[in-house]
Amino acid sequence: MMINRRTLLATPALLALPAHGQPIAGGRPVRLVVPFPPGGAVDLLGRLLAERLAPALGQNVVVENRGGAGGILGADAVAKGDKDGTMLGLIGVTTLAAFPFMTNRLPFDPVRDLAPVSQITDGALLCVVNAEIARRHGWTDFRSMLLWSRANPEKVRMGSSGSGTSSHLNIEAINRAAQAQILHVPYRGGGPAINDLLAGNIEMMFDVMPALMPHVESGRFLAFAVSSNATLPFLPNVPGMAAFADLGLGRHNVVTWNAIMAPAGVPEATITRLHQAIGQVAAAPAFVQRLQPLGYGTVVSRAPADLAALIQAERPFWQNLVEISGARLD
Repeated sequence: MMINRRTLLATPALLALPAHGQPIAGGRPVRLVVPFPPGGAVDLLGRLLAERLAPALGQNVVVENRGGAGGILGADAVAKGDKDGTMLGLIGVTTLAAFPFMTNRLPFDPVRDLAPVSQITDGALLCVVNAEIARRHGWTDFRSMLLWSRANPEKVRMGSSGSGTSSHLNIEAINRAAQAQILHVPYRGGGPAINDLLAGNIEMMFDVMPALMPHVESGRFLAFAVSSNATLPFLPNVPGMAAFADLGLGRHNVVTWNAIMAPAGVPEATITRLHQAIGQVAAAPAFVQRLQPLGYGTVVSRAPADLAALIQAERPFWQNLVEISGARLD
């Protein structure tokens, strides 16, 4: 299951462009909506971005946390926000490309009601297992765990932050491709799932990295794999799915990403200015290095139109994952 990701990296010349012109909307503060509660990986990304976007634009940028419904409430607030460039959202790929296939009651249309500005990050999910349980069952790697799950249907339980999340869609695709029988257990958030994994009430998780890595470093979790096809530069000893081609996973490549979106109707010149400012932020080595331990790669669209094309290109991929998982938000 390979996705043809058509994201284009901005050229160094583009990234070096300063954000010229008068302040947006007369210098009013720009609000960056993070559609999740404070303290998580996306919130941290939003705060790092806002801190650096303010000098690039020459005006204040404030983070607004609007959590709820897996990111839908925050994205809806952006879709219905001011159309002068002072309302932005840090929106994930599942909201843009997967949620429309999970419900007929999405309160906004991601294509019609949101204007692309730029992609900002991408990253794979990390598979971790409870170290004590792995020793008890003789799991030494991702392969041995998958094979054990075939022989012991639904005895390997994977916690996630909810139905329809990228973690949920990812594991159901792995189950189908590898003929594994891992049971998905949805929680109301990643924190409770991690607590149950620490306690041994579930066996494993596939999730974003920031909350998992401290427990890997402490030895309580073992890192078995990443959801991308290839290994990641900062986790060179953790295999990607290409290592399990013999189990049917040679083309599996689930990579999540985040983008900056604005309400539809923001003037094109303002969108261009915001895109250039984001390019300035992403060009700073300190920003790139700060995101790497969080499991994020820094990616900037060459132009807003390229982000629009990426969303359209990825919709069939995520629609397929939704159909495999049977996930619904109704």
